[in-house]
Order: sequence, then C-alpha cells, then structure tokens
Amino acid sequence: MRIVGLTGGIASGKSTVSNLFKAHDFPVVDADLVARDVLKKGNTGWKKVVSAFGDDILQPDGEVDRPKLGQIIFSSPEKRKLLNRVLAPYIWFGIFWEVLKLWMEGFKIIVVDVPLLFEAKMDKWTKPIVLVWVDSETQLQRLMLRDSTSEDDAQNKINAQMSLDLKKTKADLVIDNTGSLKDLREQFRSILVIVTKPLTWTEFGFSRRGVALFLLSIVVGVLMYFQRSLYISSL
Repeated sequence: MRIVGLTGGIASGKSTVSNLFKAHDFPVVDADLVARDVLKKGNTGWKKVVSAFGDDILQPDGEVDRPKLGQIIFSSPEKRKLLNRVLAPYIWFGIFWEVLKLWMEGFKIIVVDVPLLFEAKMDKWTKPIVLVWVDSETQLQRLMLRDSTSEDDAQNKINAQMSLDLKKTKADLVIDNTGSLKDLREQFRSILVIVTKPLTWTEFGFSRRGVALFLLSIVVGVLMYFQRSLYISSL
C-alpha cells in the first residue's frame, strides 16, 4: 500500500489538487472532513473543545461556531496550541481509521490530504509527499480575495502555519501553483506518473499484519498522550 501525503498552505490551491486526485479515481482521506466529524456535537472531541474554550464558542444549536473558534486560535498562539493538543489524537485516529477501511476495500494507493502534515508529524507515514506551493505574496493576495478579509487578518492566518518555503524543503514532490490552472494540471500529470509507478516490495508487502501493527502504533501513541495529559492535570 502506498500512502501519498498531500499538503500545502492556506490559499495555496491544495483543494484543487485534491479534487484532481479524486477525478482520477484515487481515494482521498481529507483531514479537514475528519476534523469536522470530530467536532460534531456530542462527540468526544466536541466535549474536549467545549471544556477547553467554554460555551461561548457554540452556536444556538450546540454545534461549534467554527469561524468564531478560528478567530480565537488565529489571534493567539497559545490557544492554537491548546486546540491542536486537544484534537490531535482524535484526528490522527480518524485519519488512520479511514486509511484502514480503504485498504480493506482493496485500494493500493491512498491519498491523505493533511494541511498540517509536517506540523502534526504525520509525514513519516506518507511517501511520497506532494506539496502545493505558491510564493508568499501570491498566497496573501489569494487569501484576501477568497475570504474578503484584511491584509492583517490574512497574514495572521498564514503565520499560524509552517511557511510554504520551509515545507518545500521537506516535500518529495512540489507543484508550483503560482501560474494558471492549465499549468497546475500539467504538473499534476507529471506527479501522477510518479505516484502510480509500481509499488516497491516494501509497499507491496504491507500485509494485514503490517497494517495492524501500523494502527497499533497509532493507538499506543494516543493512549500515551492521554496518560501524559492525565498526569499533567493531576499536578
């Protein structure tokens, strides 16, 4: 099994590339969709976030007001770290659960779309890593236009993520999205040639036992996280 990591930055065009993968019949596990599910009213992630941030972040129907929560975390690095710390275990497990289900369905190549792939230390599970890159000025202008927001607000959102230039040094494959949609599609076709090359013996031999051990390592990591959290809270 080959797990392709797809990442980028806000307003970089990652969603466009994700949709291109889907259009070519590749299954895509979207971390943003997993996170939305984790935050649904009544779920454990929802309870943890409400406990950490208070009822003020809720809409009248009890669901999390995502724009309001976004304003809080983008304006405060401490709050952003708190949210990531609270939700990370649930999002990690949700992603790998989706990967497992797709593998059980027989898919040999699975794309994992994670905006914070490097920040969340999930890059070690994916190969190759595809980065959708734009220069900083283009990213800022596109974000301001997309969200109809001020330059300061847009820059705060960009600064909340690892810079695309730094991600570029960590990625295996880079799509330069500063040009036209036609340019992006041409680069994507080149990426497909690499992504669809025959599986290596290591990838081909990723048996059920291998997947089980892979998921077990994630579960152990989550349990260790909770154990550490409980210890810290008892101090």
